Formats: sequence, C-alpha cells, structure tokens
Amino acid sequence: MWKQKTELTEVDSPDFEEAVGDENEANLDPATELPAPAAEEELAAETAKEAGPEAAEEAPEPTELDQLKAERDRLLDRLARLQAEFENARKRAERERVEHREFATGSVAEQFLPVLDNLELALKAKGSAEQLRSGVNLIVKQMEEILEKMQVKAVPTVGEAFDPRFHEALGTVERDDVPDQHVAEEVRRGYKIRERLLRPALVRVAHNAKQVDE
Repeated sequence: MWKQKTELTEVDSPDFEEAVGDENEANLDPATELPAPAAEEELAAETAKEAGPEAAEEAPEPTELDQLKAERDRLLDRLARLQAEFENARKRAERERVEHREFATGSVAEQFLPVLDNLELALKAKGSAEQLRSGVNLIVKQMEEILEKMQVKAVPTVGEAFDPRFHEALGTVERDDVPDQHVAEEVRRGYKIRERLLRPALVRVAHNAKQVDE
C-alpha cells in the first residue's frame, strides 16, 4: 500500500508536470514546418489509382434521365438539319419557278415582236384607207397564226347554241333567221387554250318568236 501511494505521488508531483510541459512545448515549436495537406484532386487521383480497374467497373451507369436527355439532343439536332434542308429546298423551288415564268414570258413575247414591227410599219404607211385596212388584216392573220401555235383558239360564237361556260350574254335580239337561244352577234371574241377558257366571248343571244310560239 505504501509503495503504490508513493508512485502516485511521483506522477502528481510538480517536477513531472513541468517535464511533460517542456516536452509538449518542444514538440509544438512554431518554427517547426508541418507537412501541407494534400489537394482534393491529388487525393482523388491516388484513391482511384489504389482502387485499380475494379473501381472503374463499379462506376455508375447513365440513368434513364441522362439517356432521355441525350436522345432529346439528337432529335433536336436532326430537326434543325431538316428545317434547314426544307428551307433550302423551298428557296430553290421558288427560284426555279421564277426562272421558268420568266423563260415562258420571254418565249411568248419573242413570238409577238414581228407583229409589233408590222403594226409600227402600218402606222408609218401613207397609203389609202383600203391599203391600210388590207395591211391590218394581214397583221391580224399573223397574230392568229401565232396564237394557234400556242394552242390558243377563238371560242365559236355566231350560230352556236348559247353556252354559259364559254359565252357571256349582253342581251337578246329579235331574230327570225337564227334559232332561239343561239348566238346572233359577237361583240368581243373569246379565247381558250386547249379546253381551258382564257376569257368568255361577249355575245347577244337570239330570241326567235316563231320557234317560241310553235
């Protein structure tokens, strides 16, 4: 009992506390340089290196949301490409349509230039009225030939049954020599290209009282 008490006394003595304090102060000397902590990236790299290929195999697979986002991005990119292709095709078609219209207009105008030349010559002519009339008739015939080449023909009128698809009536006239509801007079000639009407013919329709009474 006395020996144990003596040992406790030595530990609790001031000399022992002072020695321990001196040792701690020596270990915590401010002049002593402490090792700097490793950076987070270096620690992560070392951890991955130590883990080896097994850690790479255990990496989480893309979630369903990530897959949907990737699919959305691919679809948006494809949509943008399709829109660009459609816009280019629309512009190309519009340009070709304008060029075709200009070519068709130029082709038609070129055929009528000789008619215009003859009209100008007729205006400069100093012949009689009969000679001028004859020259104009030749020009009209030339014009009709050009229209016929273009599949443009006059709508038949006088003597034909009135047809509202091709004729536009300006009124009626009493005629005994023309069947009732037939065209008696042509006021303005109508034209059609093949079977499509370009403009109706303005006509007056006959009213035959004799046929009506019968």
